Amino acid sequence: MASTASEIIAFMVSVSGWVLVSSTLPTDYWKVSTIDGTVITTATYWANLWKTCVTDSTGVSNCKDFPSMLALDGYIQACRGLMIAAVSLGFFGSIFALFGMKCTKVGGSDKAKAKIACLAGIVFILSGLCSMTGCSLYANKITTEFFDPLYVEQKYELGAALFIGWAGASLCIIGGVIFCFSISDNNKTPRMGYAYNGATSVMSSRTKYHEGDFKTTNPSKQFDKNAYV
Repeated sequence: MASTASEIIAFMVSVSGWVLVSSTLPTDYWKVSTIDGTVITTATYWANLWKTCVTDSTGVSNCKDFPSMLALDGYIQACRGLMIAAVSLGFFGSIFALFGMKCTKVGGSDKAKAKIACLAGIVFILSGLCSMTGCSLYANKITTEFFDPLYVEQKYELGAALFIGWAGASLCIIGGVIFCFSISDNNKTPRMGYAYNGATSVMSSRTKYHEGDFKTTNPSKQFDKNAYV
């Protein structure tokens, strides 16, 4: 029962993390920068993995998509690949988790379901690591440019999408670890067949007991010498 509850908790945590990681791809604010006037914010610059935009004080946004994938910076291409890999791995991890959980009717025997659940945990951990690496790589680029005194272009700060990605990656890793540890609980279940083994030992002891009685009651010892006279 405890193993089933831990699997349900792991599934909810992992899927929640996968949803958060998936939501970072279309999120606008991966990096943001503002130009403040004396009274109001005159302009807000922000960018994500697909475009860069500027929003003026009236709320009107002007966006420009990245022209070519081959002309992009290397870190943006790497972040795109890592985040897409994280979303794909999370999707397959969710399917494996549904087949490997004890509360579902698919997946085969308990031993097979335990292996599938452990595989789902590994896939979720890989998904979390991909998301964590992608967000950290993007954040490292932002902080490096921000603290570089020789960098004269527009400097940005960390956007909300990065924090969402880190939170989702952490949940995926935590849920995957719980899934991996649940295989040990599943392996303990078949060992609790002591009633049958105990009955076998009792039968064997009774057999030995009867054999011992047969040996102690030797017919040659039941008769005295005078019995043959």
